Amino acid sequence: MSDMPRKTSRKTPAKSAKDKSVSKSTSVKHKHAQLVRDSFTMPEDEYRLLANAKKACLEAGFEIKKSELIRIGIALMHDLSTSRIKKAQKALQPVKTGRPKKHK
Repeated sequence: MSDMPRKTSRKTPAKSAKDKSVSKSTSVKHKHAQLVRDSFTMPEDEYRLLANAKKACLEAGFEIKKSELIRIGIALMHDLSTSRIKKAQKALQPVKTGRPKKHK
């Protein structure tokens, strides 16, 4: 064994001013919202409305996902009064909660 002390840290070369400006611009991180996965049941005719809306968007020249359509609907609903939301709720077809039974 050698009697020389071991080096425990390494020095990195100093960055130039140009390197620092590049690293600042590339190190900016965007925070993403926490995602939540959920499932729900809806009547077939309302599910078809989602498909029709997707088709209309494709014909208009852009693609959209079902989840995006639902999120847009929620965002638009945010501006409605609770009385308008309650009126829309009453117009909905009642749906049993839970998973539908599988057909054999």
